[in-house]
Amino acid sequence: MAASAFPNIQKVTFEGPSSKNPLSFKHYDAEALIEGKSMREHLRFACAYWHTMRNPLADPFGVGTAQMPWDDGTDAVANAVARVDVFFEFLEKCGLDYYCFHDRDVSPEGKDLAATERNLDQVCEALAKAQKETGKKLLWGTACLFIHPRYMHGAATSCSLDSYAWAGAQVRHAMNWTHELGGEGYVFWGGREGYTTLLNTDMKREREHLARFLHMAVDHKKSIGFEGLFFIEPKPKEPTTHQYDSDAAACLNFLREFDLLDHFKLNLETNHAALAGNSMRHELKTAIDAGALGSIDANLGTANLGWDTDCFPVDLYDAAWVMHEVLEMGGLTSGGLNFDAKRRRESFEPIDLFHAHIAGMDTYARGLKIAAALRADGRIQAFIDQRYQSWNSDLGKRVEQGKTSLDDLRDYAIQNGEPVMESGRQEVLEAIINEMI
Repeated sequence: MAASAFPNIQKVTFEGPSSKNPLSFKHYDAEALIEGKSMREHLRFACAYWHTMRNPLADPFGVGTAQMPWDDGTDAVANAVARVDVFFEFLEKCGLDYYCFHDRDVSPEGKDLAATERNLDQVCEALAKAQKETGKKLLWGTACLFIHPRYMHGAATSCSLDSYAWAGAQVRHAMNWTHELGGEGYVFWGGREGYTTLLNTDMKREREHLARFLHMAVDHKKSIGFEGLFFIEPKPKEPTTHQYDSDAAACLNFLREFDLLDHFKLNLETNHAALAGNSMRHELKTAIDAGALGSIDANLGTANLGWDTDCFPVDLYDAAWVMHEVLEMGGLTSGGLNFDAKRRRESFEPIDLFHAHIAGMDTYARGLKIAAALRADGRIQAFIDQRYQSWNSDLGKRVEQGKTSLDDLRDYAIQNGEPVMESGRQEVLEAIINEMI
């Protein structure tokens, strides 16, 4: 048994809102029931391996500050395997049931493709052993197709067929291990699937190549018997000028255009929604209305910074509306709330990993309670129902059923005269939200 990486930290427990202990939950009571399900079942919290175990806390103006005494700083496979025990100790002590990984975050590149695959094999065998010992589960896996120089022009949208082939091989192997580890999903995140300038880009060809790549992934999924969901994660830009999966609506349009909608759902991230100029609630509704919400990356952007800052979520309004939409759709099943979030560069001590995740888990637990209270209160939904009452008329129903013409609409307008407008009462509704918070 490896020595504890966090010897002075006990398992985090629920102590309630009055507790001043920074290493306790104030709102996340895992077995507490909300609308008939436990918080654990509703929230399905997951830990991002890349930020928790590999993020050095560097920024464009300074080197990393993170203290990771368990890590020898090398790319050795032995070091990668040693990280696994540390990670699962953290999951256990923080009360996180799931985790997510990129292949290159858990294991290093080798001298060639075959060696790289062998490296991942060794580390994933350690992950499988740790899962069996702890009962922790893999929410989803993915391949890192954006860091290595071979992907400088993209991966599934690269102008280089050689890079495209490497990407396919990498996805194949990462998907095989996601399946082997019992992963509930697999994510496609196009970190460089877009363009910096249209001056050198054949956009039509690149989008078609991306679609063909995803169809091959669907075929491989069937061939290995993987029953988890496929997710696409939208992001509008950074590091590219424009990414083809720019927001929920663009992803859905792409999937429909290339006959992929039956095979994919969306993994939505709060920070990416903000970069796209949308609220997270807008992105959620767009996906839910299409029956395509799969999972959520729980984080926050920084309002006065136009890049992907990946802060831990501490905004109660945002968390409440996220959980409201999740409750409205009947809850998450094969997805969850993955903390794709990193500590600030100044929060560099190992204990800060606990502080950050506790803050995020408590924020979403309280958001869940607020969302349930809004639904039980019913005033907002009652107002919305009343606001659209005219559509319950005979004409309204026939419009929605596609049984009317513009002539019918004119006849109605002539008979009923000028419409009488009613207030949207936005401020009243906002005050109701504040009551619940």
